[in-house]
Amino acid sequence: MTEPDVSPGRRLQHAMQNEKPLAVAGTINAYCALLAQKAGFNALYLSGAGVANASFGLPDLGLTTLENVREDTARITSITKLPLIVDADTGFGDPAATAKVLSGADAAAMQIEDQVDTKRCGHRPGKVLVPGGEMQDRIKSALRGKSNPDFMIIARTDAYTVEGLDAAIARAQQYVKAGADIIFAEALTQLDEYKTFCRSVSVPVLANITEFGKTPLYSMDELGGAGVQLVLYPLTAFRAMSAAALKVYQTLRAERSQASLIDSLQTREELYKILNYYEYEKALDDTLSSGKE
Repeated sequence: MTEPDVSPGRRLQHAMQNEKPLAVAGTINAYCALLAQKAGFNALYLSGAGVANASFGLPDLGLTTLENVREDTARITSITKLPLIVDADTGFGDPAATAKVLSGADAAAMQIEDQVDTKRCGHRPGKVLVPGGEMQDRIKSALRGKSNPDFMIIARTDAYTVEGLDAAIARAQQYVKAGADIIFAEALTQLDEYKTFCRSVSVPVLANITEFGKTPLYSMDELGGAGVQLVLYPLTAFRAMSAAALKVYQTLRAERSQASLIDSLQTREELYKILNYYEYEKALDDTLSSGKE
C-alpha cells in the first residue's frame, strides 16, 4: 500500500523498512509502471538504458538528455504513487540542476555514478572512472540541488571491475561521507563480495541483478542473506517485451495473420482493467450528460 500524502522519498524509505530486501522493478514507461504495481511491487526504477533504448531507439552511451529523462519520469510519477528511483547517469553535467529537476518531477531518488561523462554500460568493458573526490563533489552538488529534503541520492560505483573490491569499498565509504543515502554496487560477482561490501558501509546497498551481465542471477533470499537491502531488476520486463514484440512482427509477416498469436496476447478486457478504463469512461459520460442538462 502506498501513502499518497507522504513524499516520494519517504515512501521509498518506508518500502525499504517493510520489505527486506526491497525488490525494485524496472519500468520503461507509465504503462509498465501500472503492470509492476498490479504485480505487487513496492518500488520502481527508470533506467537510463531504458530511456535511451525504449523511448529513443539509442544505445546507452550518454546520448539522452536530462529533459528526456525528466519527461519519462513525470509520466510514471503522474500515474502511480509507488516510489520511483531514476537513473541520472553522471549527473548530466550539473548534478544540482539534475536533482532539482528530478525531485521536482516527484522522483523518490536519483542514482548518480562515478564514471566519466562519456559513460559505458556498467557490464561492458572500457569503463573509465573519475577520481573519488570528483564523485564526492557530484554527490554534494546533488544534495544542494534537491527540492525536497526526503529526496534520496544513490551513489553508484563501477570501481569493482576497474579497480577491484577493496577500491570499490573505499570509494563507497567516501561517497557515504559525502552524503549518499544508498550505495549501488555495480557488477559484483560473488555473494561473499556482497557480504563484505555490505558490512563495510553504513548505508543500504543495492544489487543490480541485470540479465546477461557480469553478476550471476542470485535470488532475493541469497542477496538478503548477504546483507543487500535493495535488489534491482532494471530491464527484465523490457527484454521480455522486446522478444515478444519481435516474434509478433515476424509472425505477422510470415503468416499474414495474428490468429496463431491470440492466446499469447493481453486481451482488451485485461488492458481496460489495468487502465481503469471504465472509471474514465464513466467520468466522461457524466461530464457529457451534465452538459446536456
